[in-house]
Amino acid sequence: MTYGLSRAALTAALLASVAVPASAEQVFNRIASFPVAANMPADKDVKSVSSAEIIAASEDGMTLVYSDSPLGAIGFVDISDARAPKAGGALMMGGEPTSVGIAGGKALVAVNTSESYVKPSGKLDVVDLATKTVEASCDLGGQPDSVAISPDKTFAAIAIENERDEELNDGALPQMPAGDLIIVSLKDGVADCATIKHVDVTGLAEIAPEDPEPEFVSINSLGEIALTMQENNHIVIIDGKTGEVKSHFSAGAVDIAGIDTKTDGALKFTGKLEGVKREPDAVKWLDDNRIVIANEGDYEGGSRSFTIFDKTGKELFESGPSLELEIARLGHFPDKRAKKKGVELEGLETATFGDQRYFFVLSERASVAAVYKDTGAEPELMQILPSGISPEGVVAIPGRNLLATANEVDLVEDGGARSHVMLYELAEGEKAYPMIQSDMVDDSPIGWGALSGLVGDAEKAGQLYAVNDSFYSMQPTIFTIDATAKPARIVSALPVTRGGQAAQKLDMEGITLDGKGGFWLASEGNSDKLTPHALYHVSNKGEIKEEIALPADLLKNEIRFGFEGVTMIGSGDDATLWMAVQREWKDDEKGTVKLVSYNPKSKEWGAVRYPLDKGEAGWVGLSEISAHGDYVYIIERDNQIGDAAKIKKLYRVALADLKPAKIGGELPLVKKEEVHDFLPDLKAATNGYVVDKLEGFTFDASGQAYAVTDNDGVDDSSGETLFFPVDLKGTN
Repeated sequence: MTYGLSRAALTAALLASVAVPASAEQVFNRIASFPVAANMPADKDVKSVSSAEIIAASEDGMTLVYSDSPLGAIGFVDISDARAPKAGGALMMGGEPTSVGIAGGKALVAVNTSESYVKPSGKLDVVDLATKTVEASCDLGGQPDSVAISPDKTFAAIAIENERDEELNDGALPQMPAGDLIIVSLKDGVADCATIKHVDVTGLAEIAPEDPEPEFVSINSLGEIALTMQENNHIVIIDGKTGEVKSHFSAGAVDIAGIDTKTDGALKFTGKLEGVKREPDAVKWLDDNRIVIANEGDYEGGSRSFTIFDKTGKELFESGPSLELEIARLGHFPDKRAKKKGVELEGLETATFGDQRYFFVLSERASVAAVYKDTGAEPELMQILPSGISPEGVVAIPGRNLLATANEVDLVEDGGARSHVMLYELAEGEKAYPMIQSDMVDDSPIGWGALSGLVGDAEKAGQLYAVNDSFYSMQPTIFTIDATAKPARIVSALPVTRGGQAAQKLDMEGITLDGKGGFWLASEGNSDKLTPHALYHVSNKGEIKEEIALPADLLKNEIRFGFEGVTMIGSGDDATLWMAVQREWKDDEKGTVKLVSYNPKSKEWGAVRYPLDKGEAGWVGLSEISAHGDYVYIIERDNQIGDAAKIKKLYRVALADLKPAKIGGELPLVKKEEVHDFLPDLKAATNGYVVDKLEGFTFDASGQAYAVTDNDGVDDSSGETLFFPVDLKGTN
């Protein structure tokens, strides 16, 4: 026994022995999404292409300013209420804004005014944030790309790229005139044009030393400038006060393995590339000694990685394909870019939130932002955030625990998503994204995407099966999902095969159990691509045992929008498959589509008519059908995105009303009952814009409902897959 402890000391010891709950995890979650088109000037067509590219924040953190190259403007976003950003308007810049930085109450905007590649020109405009007017301008004598402002706000650095013509000599260097770096003094945020200093960076790189093409600049607290020369695969460290080149080094090359290198409609992470030049785009200082570069690649390279160097050129860390593989687990790997540069890491930001240093890596082609903790050694991946389509710029606002990304792609001409600015907040809570991810098998992710149909296991609650559609034409797959996990897990992938080979000419849009351990699949046809409208009976090993072609009376009126779901009603000889046809075929009454039946035992076909809601724009159709209890449940949706989306609903039809008539004759019209509106779910899921393709819905063995969206294989899409339980309480 120990004597001599005071009561206070004993109390303190006892309190210390009591387990205290750990504080909740600090995570980034998206809190708002702002469509850049909301800033369209009144004299411009709202359908004009606009884009958010490089983005900066005012010093009070209340205003975002972004460059909009296609519009020829900079845009302003009021984020005084970060969860409800407001349009702040746009300012036309008399050229192509390429970058923007903030110093005090001024925005410094680099503007490309080039007449041609061989006659480059540009200017640096000083914009007063309060009045949103240009109050000064400096002639830069070349085409600017990136602008950075020193932490003490005494000078700015501008990368003068004088970019190459990619159509000339296959884009090979050299292509004169050469680029350089400009340093200009600032006073109260205003550039003093008389102090402009040109820093010659020719003769440094091994690749085209006579034609440097500066890409991106960053400045540390010592006033040292890090400059990437992307096409030259080189990095230069420059004294910002004197313009002296302090060091320079090659960005180097790497061998990468365990990656997907084929654009072939399949996700197979078994390839390798050797001697790949990094060709970095963005560069940021992690501290006064270390830089991180995003290796997007351009002319010859693209290592799909980021690298940390010290300022002498010593390599401290190389990410290799690690981030790309984690991105693939989220269904965001862009197969159409596999043969080129994969996820293309491009943008960067570094910032300290509280006492933790973070850096953020943008993937242009996967449309995500990765969050890393800077440990001083090997960085720690914390999260991967969804970020609109093609994030180009990113800015951190630690004083408000905020992060913002600028996403450049505007699909207005294709009727798709507009360019957006996304806002995230660091706070205690759970990660809202991903909502579903795949497991790793033998150090490779289960490749997936474009989920298009769901069905629940007959016995195991929380176990679901999903299929991918024709985007992955060389890899038709049935996925097993553990929906009890958070995020849900894709735990296995069963290839659909024919004769031992991956099945061809399938566009799987629906899946249901066959009651015997196997599956029935509904394939949406497209005669133009020789893909048949058909049903497929598949064993529990994925082998196609039976292919059921549609009857001639049905096919003679086909269009390419065919079966979008399949479900089974009854069992044994009475088992009947019911399929939902997405759009009106040639013989359908306007505003109605068919629900088609097929009895595998009798081989009999039939159909009923289903009444569609009337949309405000685009088309309205069906995406899924799922039997449960005394009803079939049907997803009905329009093909609209964001604020234009109006119809994303769940309806049901009583089984008693499903009395099919002979195809080709008069079909009975069924009554539908609205059960659930998905729009609030889609808006609240991750606080992004509403996606158009809500494609999968089912019930598990316990009766819990689930829904999933199709991410289009990350092709002209944000790549986001929303997977969530659906609350149908109150529905009989």
